Amino acid sequence: MKKNVTAIIQARMKSTRLPGKAMRDLAGKPLIAHVVERTQAIVGVDIVVLATSEGAENHPIIACAESMGAAVFTGSENNVLERYFMAAERFGGDYIVRVTGDNPFTDPWHGARTLEHAVQSGADLCSPLGLPLGTAVEIFSRKALERAYLESTEPHQKEHVSPYIKEHEELFTVVRYNEPLPCSFPRLRLTVDTEDDYRVADILYSALYRGGPFSTEDVLRYIEKNPEVAEINIDVVQRSMKHYEKQS
Repeated sequence: MKKNVTAIIQARMKSTRLPGKAMRDLAGKPLIAHVVERTQAIVGVDIVVLATSEGAENHPIIACAESMGAAVFTGSENNVLERYFMAAERFGGDYIVRVTGDNPFTDPWHGARTLEHAVQSGADLCSPLGLPLGTAVEIFSRKALERAYLESTEPHQKEHVSPYIKEHEELFTVVRYNEPLPCSFPRLRLTVDTEDDYRVADILYSALYRGGPFSTEDVLRYIEKNPEVAEINIDVVQRSMKHYEKQS
């Protein structure tokens, strides 16, 4: 029986380290447009939703998403778990694909593989291991999202989406599988949190974007030939969450 799948992109214009990054230009399009485009390319996804917070500052990303055919949900600015839960309540879905708006390198092909693993295993939470930071998706079942929403009590559990599930794996079916890629740059950052991250993204998009999503393997081949690009943001410290590192 086919499962209904909703992909939810969390994004907002406010950012402590790089304000307005969602509308920064990459190869002639706003960063958030590439995130939407790549999410829409994940095979098996039925609907893509931009989940943002209320506030006039988010109107540009809302307009961008709507122009690309994505649905939009506005909710709590800081309670991202609630934002996801309410968006899922409105748009449905047996499985929810979590994508963050600062990841313009989200890989649709690996995302489709993660979705396959999630559905086939009946996972409550499914994520790959071995992909560069900023390229993977995280998938959870609707029932797991609802339980996390109802039972989370700590601020960090509400500020993010899946901490409660990860901290209570005895209550859920958690599946992590290996997606090993031949990469000589284990610290490669393909997310956009800082100006240096944006410089890397700008270089890669200028070199690789030809009107549609390129793969993580395309990025790695380019980096192998131009290793100095990976050095630009190698010293950026990834913001951590309580008890575990931020997942891409």
